[in-house]
Amino acid sequence: MIDTKSQEIRPQDEETYTDLLELADELPDSSPRFILLSHPLTLASGRQSVPYVLLYYLPVNANPNLKMSYAGAVELMRGTAEVNRVIEISESEELGEIEGRLKGED
Repeated sequence: MIDTKSQEIRPQDEETYTDLLELADELPDSSPRFILLSHPLTLASGRQSVPYVLLYYLPVNANPNLKMSYAGAVELMRGTAEVNRVIEISESEELGEIEGRLKGED
């Protein structure tokens, strides 16, 4: 999360989730978040892959000032986390579709 007072990006907690639906339940309804995701999957070719991506959670009803802070920090977060791909989601329910998006089925 971005601390609004210091403008620092810092972890909200040290929790590691193994279930995307559980993570969806924990996302705030009106505050953006960056989520680093490493999700194993099997590609159509049968090859195993574990992509490391940045999920950019930007709820529609988020505070405009927070939206601007997060929008300005996406590339910094991408570079710092050394991820190749950023996936933007606006609703926590979209986490159920992430595996398809990671496979390129979006």
